[in-house]
Amino acid sequence: MNKLELISVFSKEANISKTEAAVVVSKLFDSMADALANGDRVEMRGLCSFFVKEYAGYTGRNPKTGEHVSVKPKKLPFFKPGKALKERVDLS
Repeated sequence: MNKLELISVFSKEANISKTEAAVVVSKLFDSMADALANGDRVEMRGLCSFFVKEYAGYTGRNPKTGEHVSVKPKKLPFFKPGKALKERVDLS
């Protein structure tokens, strides 16, 4: 399911226009992205959680040249499914 399909389903289920549904979905995604950018955790009980993992810098190697390169510390978003979601997917 992509964003447009989600908007369409939300529009039908909530009995609102697609334009209103698009605003709601966009605000939801923007709010989640803002929270993650601020280092907060986003949790939807029973469904999933999103959080940011921090990695320290390290010395890597360029596979082409063999040259050692310094890799800067970084932060990456992660998704963790909830128990109910795992069970629902496993039944399929």
